[in-house]
Amino acid sequence: MLFAVAVAVAGGSGTDCVAQGADDAVTGNLPLKHIEDVPLPGRTSRFDYATYDPGRHLLFIAHLGDSEVVVFDTLASRVVARIPGISAVHGVLVAPELSRVFASATGTNEVVAIDEHTLSITARAPGGIYPDGMEYAPDARRLFVSDETGETETVIDVPSNRRIATIPLDGEVGNSQYDPVSRHIFVNVQTRRQLVEINPATNTVVSRTDLPGAKGNHGLLIVPESRLALIACEDNDRLLVLDMRTMKVVRAFDIGGDPDVLAFDPALRMAYVAGESGVVSMFSVGASGVSKIGDGRVGPNAHVVSVDAQTHRSWFPLKDVDGHPVLRIMAPR
Repeated sequence: MLFAVAVAVAGGSGTDCVAQGADDAVTGNLPLKHIEDVPLPGRTSRFDYATYDPGRHLLFIAHLGDSEVVVFDTLASRVVARIPGISAVHGVLVAPELSRVFASATGTNEVVAIDEHTLSITARAPGGIYPDGMEYAPDARRLFVSDETGETETVIDVPSNRRIATIPLDGEVGNSQYDPVSRHIFVNVQTRRQLVEINPATNTVVSRTDLPGAKGNHGLLIVPESRLALIACEDNDRLLVLDMRTMKVVRAFDIGGDPDVLAFDPALRMAYVAGESGVVSMFSVGASGVSKIGDGRVGPNAHVVSVDAQTHRSWFPLKDVDGHPVLRIMAPR
């Protein structure tokens, strides 16, 4: 049903009619409805990445301003744990097959390992100069950490929790993603306007792809079934669509201001692009390509999004709604 709605409104922008400055969700032409706001603990300070384990129904949220990871039970719709001591936590990534969560502590330049059973910290490893986003290469059992200002990719051997390589990328590093088809890691190098491909088996750069139209290519989402990469450019508010068979940019779209985190619902073939402006842009991603659904204001600073492929609910941690941090929950309408 959602797909039919998406096609009907595809191509509309909706940004111009979106209310600005309000705390309420004004979804514009997005096929979303506001379910509820659940209070989150801590101060009204910045949240960063979030990651979801569907098997355990746990959402892990990096509360950067409070240097802790908040654990939210999506079935009970409540916070079940707070994991402190992760200084200026930026990235957070769950590897369900390992029962492990990784968090990048930018304040201490570390990568922190968390046990999913006990929700306690089990190890720390050097993470570079400014560790941010992360991605896991399961075949190599290695974690790849974007060192944003250090202009490198840090490689952590997961079984031993040791840093085993530092890969120079010669530019400010954005998000990293694993491609299960090539079994390679792809990384945005935003100051060079490139997408860099890394072989996890050898920890070497195997290709660099120039991205025409990119400016600050930070956010990255790979849709392996369609052989497409979606690249969000924070400095010119554009979404580039890269055909991974030809490694050419084939489409470009205007999106909400300061785009950051992307998420994908594989069951509904829907991509979300969340921006610092509070505007979320949605796209339909199919075998024939990408089409825009529209834009809507989800909430103040709604730059982080996670999606459940089973319930199709989406979660947006917001640092300040009426003076309190909340988790805004949306669903298809």
